[in-house]
Amino acid sequence: MKKIVLAYSGGLDTTYCAVHLSQAGYEVHAVTIQTGGFSNEELQEIENRAHALGIASFKLIDVTQHYYDSCIKYLVFGNVLKNNVYPLSVSAERMVQAMAIADYAKLIGADYVAHGSTGAGNDQVRFDMVFQALIPGVTIITPIREQKLSREEEISFLKANGVAFNFEKAQYSINKGLWGTSVGGKETLTSHQYLPEAAWPTQVTEQAPRDIVLHFEKGELCGIDDELNMYPVTAIQQLQSIAQPYGIGRDIHVGDTIIGIKGRVGFEAAAPIIIIKAHHLLEKHTLTKWQLYWKEQLSGWYGNWLHEGMMLDPTMRNIECFLDDTQKNVTGKVFVTLQPYHFTVTGVNTAHDLMNNKFGAYGEMNNSWSGDDVKGFAKIFGNQVSIYHAVNNSLNEVSNEQ
Repeated sequence: MKKIVLAYSGGLDTTYCAVHLSQAGYEVHAVTIQTGGFSNEELQEIENRAHALGIASFKLIDVTQHYYDSCIKYLVFGNVLKNNVYPLSVSAERMVQAMAIADYAKLIGADYVAHGSTGAGNDQVRFDMVFQALIPGVTIITPIREQKLSREEEISFLKANGVAFNFEKAQYSINKGLWGTSVGGKETLTSHQYLPEAAWPTQVTEQAPRDIVLHFEKGELCGIDDELNMYPVTAIQQLQSIAQPYGIGRDIHVGDTIIGIKGRVGFEAAAPIIIIKAHHLLEKHTLTKWQLYWKEQLSGWYGNWLHEGMMLDPTMRNIECFLDDTQKNVTGKVFVTLQPYHFTVTGVNTAHDLMNNKFGAYGEMNNSWSGDDVKGFAKIFGNQVSIYHAVNNSLNEVSNEQ
């Protein structure tokens, strides 16, 4: 039989793929990639569903730590928020999942690989490009895209083949991961409607303000309050459990898709948003003006290229080296206050603080220069502008006289 690896989530599309491919004569090896979004109970249910379909094998691969090390870490270092809003919750995850699927296909010697993407979204491009780069001799099969199937057609097919899973369409589409949860529904298909309170996966249950302290070591979150030396993945998960019940990190992202159309999706990402904002403030205190400037230029490009499926571009490794190097002194405490629906990053405490009163206090006093020094500096620094206006004002006066 023809051996095929199927990226399997247990949802309608990948269930259809599993049954259809089996009927088409393929030996289907279903693989679920855990990137921090599934609970143990959900993973067990996915495995049970897979085996009930009569597939050749099921494999669970946990790449959560690799996801952080190869991707999330750099989104933090770069303070990446696409369009100043979205922390790339889904797009970053898909790239790591696709790479894990490709590695497994090589491991078992599969000649085919399949995914359940439709022809209308970004994921089809992300998966295809990773497979083309990492397993170029393996044929990509996408039944949903190729057959242009509707949800109703998929359900009818599965019912006709005795698959009794409940695939009634939920009112909202939820994709939960370590770096945030996306929420899609009828409102996000419009340009003006906002998601109702009931649509958010985490309801607001916390009302009392809470002060927390985030500890960073070379740019990575490594502690919360008195709990220090945490693994960053654990710290992210713990911060999420603390902050999400406040309704923090909810928003709707509007952006340009890889395939050239505008897209709109809701998301809740309390921990990612807080971490990025806290990290950015710590950088403002510990990095120089030009370090901050060049980080902003490169990070924006890095985030967009990752979003568009180009994680494997070697330029990304070059930028990651730069980002790593900028984090040497990004160590210290950041103070954050949580309140319903919002938070405030109130300040930092770091030994690397460049806002050091030893050298002067802005608007108050200086200890490193004199007033005469400033007079000379201002004269030289503004000299070219002065020359420009002197020359052109004279020419304008002559022109007016004529």
